Amino acid sequence: MEKKTILLIDDDVDFIEQMKTQLFYAGYNVITAESQHEAEEIINKEKFDMVITDLMMENYDGGFGISYLVKKLFPEIPVVIVTSVNQELGFDFTTQKPSEKNWIKADELLKKPIRFEQLKKVIHKYLHE
Repeated sequence: MEKKTILLIDDDVDFIEQMKTQLFYAGYNVITAESQHEAEEIINKEKFDMVITDLMMENYDGGFGISYLVKKLFPEIPVVIVTSVNQELGFDFTTQKPSEKNWIKADELLKKPIRFEQLKKVIHKYLHE
């Protein structure tokens, strides 16, 4: 069975390294980007099965832009936004309400801090493993 590839996007290098290592040991190929701009370049060049992105990077809504781009180009690819926006700015988004899921474009929105086991469940849900 071919390994699935996850595009992991976050401007927090420590978060990327921690998740990249755990995803690798869980059996995934991982491509990383540390900014929205870098992620957009990768999205246009690389093949991947899932995107996990931070919301706030060089732009406060960078993760929404990434989600929109991925869904525009590859509607079948799941996008998960992992964010601490609710802690930092007091905003509370959800993908549980159809109206919010429609404009957010992400399949899931998870709040940081996140345990790897929680993320792994979401990955399995969307990659049908």
